[in-house]
Amino acid sequence: MSLEFIETGTYGTEASWTPSSGTFRVVSWNINRGHCLEQIIDFLRSADAELILLQECDLNAARSGSRNVAREIAQRLNMNYVFGVEFIEHSQGQSALHGQATLGRTELSNTRVLRFQQQSNFWKPRWFLPNHSRLQRRSGGRMALVTETSVQGRTVAIYNLHLESRNGDDLRIRQLSEILDDTNQHEPDIPILIAGDFNFNVTRGAAGANIRSAQFRNPFAEQAEHWTTQSSRLRASRAIDWVLIRGTIRSEGSSVHSLTPGSDHYPLSLEIHHE
Repeated sequence: MSLEFIETGTYGTEASWTPSSGTFRVVSWNINRGHCLEQIIDFLRSADAELILLQECDLNAARSGSRNVAREIAQRLNMNYVFGVEFIEHSQGQSALHGQATLGRTELSNTRVLRFQQQSNFWKPRWFLPNHSRLQRRSGGRMALVTETSVQGRTVAIYNLHLESRNGDDLRIRQLSEILDDTNQHEPDIPILIAGDFNFNVTRGAAGANIRSAQFRNPFAEQAEHWTTQSSRLRASRAIDWVLIRGTIRSEGSSVHSLTPGSDHYPLSLEIHHE
């Protein structure tokens, strides 16, 4: 498999979802490779979302039982899915991949991977470093999985992102700018949703200014102190997972599910309404 690989699966039908209005529920969650898959699926089933954006999904990786995490979740939730490759994982067995998955009740179309031009060299394989799991040598780079879906005949463009965890905020700001620039290729009447693991707080400084300049709104901006990651021995809790929206949609009921097990990140959910 290559970095260009995109996997799709159809396990749901539009007939199984008949909303009475142009409203849909969204969940975004970094699931930490799918280690705790049963807990992850339990929460996602209870959330009953029409659109799910997942980061850190493993495919054929030894550390997660060589499972196809995205496919298994989609099958068990009766949803369609697309999976895009972020990294080839050299220490996790042959054909081990890692990336993002977007799941939907309706058809997912026009899928592509936006791999950032700006990347860290931290993960790059080197001749003097063995392919040991602790060293986590990988090929590829951070990216956004871009797709479209339709709610009652109205298209929504979706960016499922994972920004760099290494280096500093300057790199993450440049990667975010690549996404914001990319959204300009969509027709002005198409609403856009950007969600995922940003790996920093985007409510302030240059990131916040760029988001506002691009006319995106951040439904979680006032919840910046509602942490989206768990504290650990080495790192305090942080607010680094976000959802941004633009266009003729509005949000309500934004929630960080801070009591949810299954990952070192907490899931985010909200309701999206067409205006």
